[in-house]
Amino acid sequence: MKQMRISFLLVLALLGINSMGAVTRSVNGNAILFSGNANPELAHKVAEELGMPLGKAKVACFNDGEIQIHIDENVRNKDVYLIQPTCPSASQSINDNVMELFLLIRTMKRADARSITVIAPYYGYARQDRKLRARSPISAADVANMIEQAGATRVVMIDLHCGQIQGFFQNIPCDNLYGPVLFAPYMAQQDLRNIVVVSPDAGGVERANQFIHELSKKDITADMAVISKQREKAGVVGSMHLIGDVKGADAIIVDDMCDTGGTLCKAAELLKEKGARRVFAVITHPVFSNKALETIGNSVIDEMVIADTIPLRDKAPANITVISMASLLADAIACLDKGESLSALFR
Repeated sequence: MKQMRISFLLVLALLGINSMGAVTRSVNGNAILFSGNANPELAHKVAEELGMPLGKAKVACFNDGEIQIHIDENVRNKDVYLIQPTCPSASQSINDNVMELFLLIRTMKRADARSITVIAPYYGYARQDRKLRARSPISAADVANMIEQAGATRVVMIDLHCGQIQGFFQNIPCDNLYGPVLFAPYMAQQDLRNIVVVSPDAGGVERANQFIHELSKKDITADMAVISKQREKAGVVGSMHLIGDVKGADAIIVDDMCDTGGTLCKAAELLKEKGARRVFAVITHPVFSNKALETIGNSVIDEMVIADTIPLRDKAPANITVISMASLLADAIACLDKGESLSALFR
């Protein structure tokens, strides 16, 4: 039996999977990672997870604001991975970071890279995924077209605002990773009782269901509730109603992003009014516009768990916890580099 165990481990090692079913984070010598200025801290964490340095590159601006890029090492016939979420950051707008990504792709294309995989944990313009009125763009599709036409050969993202955006990339693969696989283990350690997972709107029911499934892998059962809301206009909610029972429960609001925080905090107040014992929020993308951090810090939310897909532009209040997506992205890069299915990440 011991001989069989050793052989089995050897087979797993050759397949790049350890005995716990996790993907071994290693890449071959042909892979090289680069980062723009959107989220360099996350890029460094991904590089550390893979045990390799970031590629040498200068991504700066001229005095007039034009972006200046120079790659300081050979990328000819290399498999390039560009880690650049198209998000706002402390010193740059979404548009700055989109343009950086475009020029980085073009640079690698002209330098004859063998493949160019864009690792964009957060996809800016995702909320503009349809034409709501005459003579307006479908910006999510147009940005996808720009990335594809620039020369990217693959795109990897986390928790797209709507899955249909994958179809906006018509000639290259687009992988949409599920971030809460890293949130569920953390929440499982919080001594939760009588758990109710709450979708903040009807469109988020599938996301809430997926989170319940992730909790079940930790032998934790949960019910679901849904908040029905009517908007007066974009970003302004007129009324909210709860469908479900949260009395005496630990309620967990699950959503893909938080912008100003106003709607989320109102939802938390509604849950407390309906008898919730504690209110948690699990949010992948912390957009946090305007005074969002202050609003959340003064809210009834006991704890908000966020990812580091977007860097925080100010100090987070005590009720915000950050979970890094670096290990998930490193696993994805390792799988792609070995030509393996990304589904291995969710075993």
